[in-house]
Amino acid sequence: MSTFEIIFWLLTVMALSCALGVILSRNPINSVLFLIATFFAISGHYILLNAQFLAIVNIIVYAGAIMVLFLFVIMLMNLNADAEPQKSRLVQFAGILSGGVLFIVILAALKDAMMRGAISETATDIGLIKNLGRTLFTQYVLPFEISSVLFLSAMIGAIVIGKKEGVTVVEGKNPNQN
Repeated sequence: MSTFEIIFWLLTVMALSCALGVILSRNPINSVLFLIATFFAISGHYILLNAQFLAIVNIIVYAGAIMVLFLFVIMLMNLNADAEPQKSRLVQFAGILSGGVLFIVILAALKDAMMRGAISETATDIGLIKNLGRTLFTQYVLPFEISSVLFLSAMIGAIVIGKKEGVTVVEGKNPNQN
């Protein structure tokens, strides 16, 4: 077993165990910390694939900016199990539907990966920005646009979840004053 394979398997075990930690952790702060560790393990995989640009962007954007945003949202929401409202049937149905769609997308991606076969060992420029951009905006333009709509719906969902009910603002009056 080569050094490359050992590093690959170590990063894989780290990514999978931290991803399970995200799901199984009861404390939201611990879940975010596990997610950051997962992003670092995935960045290690990018480096092994000679995609240094993706590794750096993954660390800067996801492990940096997005995770700080998640931490602020978690702290501002003050999540308590006692005060957690019951979810309506519509929200539960939307969650099940979203999970089903995600499952179908993963199955389609796996089927596509199996049909393509093995990647050539001689391709050393696979992670270059020029090739990434060309592939992303020609061959994968539809999944790219679908993911942007998914991110938009996630932002709208975060706003809906973070919105406090029962707070009304009357013009000219500060709601915090008596």
